[in-house]
Amino acid sequence: MTDGPGGDPDGATRRRRARGESPGQRRERHAAESDPDVVLAAAVRFLEARPRSVAEVRRRLRGSGYPPPLIDAAVERLTELGFLDDEAFARSWIESRDRARPRGERALRSELLGKGIDRAQIDLVLAERRGEGDADPGGEEAPVDADEAAARRLMDRHARSLGRLMDPRARRQRAYALLARNGFDPDLAARVARDLDASAEARDGDGEGGPGGSSEVV
Repeated sequence: MTDGPGGDPDGATRRRRARGESPGQRRERHAAESDPDVVLAAAVRFLEARPRSVAEVRRRLRGSGYPPPLIDAAVERLTELGFLDDEAFARSWIESRDRARPRGERALRSELLGKGIDRAQIDLVLAERRGEGDADPGGEEAPVDADEAAARRLMDRHARSLGRLMDPRARRQRAYALLARNGFDPDLAARVARDLDASAEARDGDGEGGPGGSSEVV
């Protein structure tokens, strides 16, 4: 094997030959494959877009029709090289979600199970997440629960659309539904939705106060 893991000097030739094949013909050709490097190269190409779990790679290669022994060999080699690591994948997945698309622990667990991550590994990385939380900058309060911090980040991301709802009850219901859809615990969702509503009312009250204005909330 040259050119690193999955190196395939004949790859261009194989791809030219594959043009015009039907899916069934392609699977038949893959099923007859005897070169481990070809399967390894296919796995590496699948990993180029983003990190994947072991189960995702296996599903992809099985779906392509490659022989099981060659799939096992490719997964073993990629694991040895550090390209496949389910625990690291699960940790990276959760960090990415918390940063860009906040979700509750229930949704995170469901997503990782769908990726084929072992339950023990999911428990481990979620326990790490719960242990980290968001520390209070002043150090005077206990760290905020990780799920609560994620829920509040989600509310911040949707603050503008929620703020357009003038009816407090409708705003609270919309916030609760958004949190529930993203896998947050019902009690936490209700509390964060109430806090959002209280914050909105406080801002409205501040806007009405001052010289010449009324601070009374009707």
